[in-house]
Amino acid sequence: MMGNHKRGLGALAVAGISRRGINFVGDVTGLGLNVTETGSRSWILRYQINGKRKDMGLGGYPSVTLAEAKDRARQARTKIAQGIDPILEAKSARSRLIAEQSQAVTFKEAAALYIKAQRDGWRNAKHAQQWENTIKLYATPKIGSTLVRDLNLTQIMGVLDPIWRTKTETATRLRGRLECIIDWAIVRGYRTGSNPAKWKGCLDKLLPAPNKVAKTAHHKALPYQDAPAFMATLKVHDGIGARALEFAILTATRSGEVRGATWAEFDLDNALWVIPANRMKASKEHRVPLSDSAMAILSSLKATAFCEYVFPSSHKPKSGTAKGKPLSDMTLSAVLRRMNVNAVPHGFRSTFRDWCAETTDYPNEVAEMALAHAVGNKVEAAYRRGDLFDKRKCLMQDWAKYLTNIQEKDGGHE
Repeated sequence: MMGNHKRGLGALAVAGISRRGINFVGDVTGLGLNVTETGSRSWILRYQINGKRKDMGLGGYPSVTLAEAKDRARQARTKIAQGIDPILEAKSARSRLIAEQSQAVTFKEAAALYIKAQRDGWRNAKHAQQWENTIKLYATPKIGSTLVRDLNLTQIMGVLDPIWRTKTETATRLRGRLECIIDWAIVRGYRTGSNPAKWKGCLDKLLPAPNKVAKTAHHKALPYQDAPAFMATLKVHDGIGARALEFAILTATRSGEVRGATWAEFDLDNALWVIPANRMKASKEHRVPLSDSAMAILSSLKATAFCEYVFPSSHKPKSGTAKGKPLSDMTLSAVLRRMNVNAVPHGFRSTFRDWCAETTDYPNEVAEMALAHAVGNKVEAAYRRGDLFDKRKCLMQDWAKYLTNIQEKDGGHE
């Protein structure tokens, strides 16, 4: 039996309670003031549910007054009468709160966590920096403080719509990044429901297709007919940047692949350059056959090499320094600006491709593999697993002959 005063104690009487243990105060069945051995006092509601006795804490005294304790006890009694255990209900509420707090991740926080999780799998630090910059510039100011679980289509449109028609390429990349971050948040349990940044079946109903808004901006390229004269002029220009550009054109490779080239990647005895997968755009190793002209550049540089990079950014370091640094990404462009040529380094890959198509009878796939392009036809790719190296070796030698002999009329493959 629960001891209760028939008439409830008043506030003054409660203040004078000092007996250790639970002192029932009346008015509400089971409500008592618990006094511990140390003298601290708190409110307890003792009740039975499903034949099991339980003590429910209602707060400390005197922070919780007698009147407040009675009110809380009556609310608990009402729930008990309805078959609800107030202690279990409180535990469930705390669990839900903890779960909600763990899911309370803002978009800015989700973006940072996603980039951190993916960074090691990306090709280089520049890629991660591009992600961070676009998110920080366009998305964070508008949705950064919004919980990722609450993001909706209207907010995503608020980020993309203002730049979709004026900065289409940037907006397209940003949309893809938003989709990845929100997908990650869904998998991590920070969000439920659909992804408002997905294109198909969502944003494609609200925004025009990127290729309908802006034409693809191609890299400025030199016509292949002008390439031999240009190469003759380039050859007399001094500097490591000029040699790097000359080598990039002769090998039809990307400027980043040339700038990051190390001597360890070259087999000079067999005129071969093997670019590792982690430095390739397609993340696949690329074997580059080296023409006599390309080998001549390497031979001249090898004689004065002082570090691991074939095209280092500076002069020989002072004694004690471990290694040099690769050329910056603007060095090759600067060479073209000084020569007053309306082209960019990457454009010479188009120059090479046009020369292949217009003046030679090399098969299309040989030229595409020389550029390290993926084979578009899946069936064709499945059946041809080689890299057509021997044919590409002939192709690159013919390309070098064409570039280094202005008078030569037939640059084709016999």
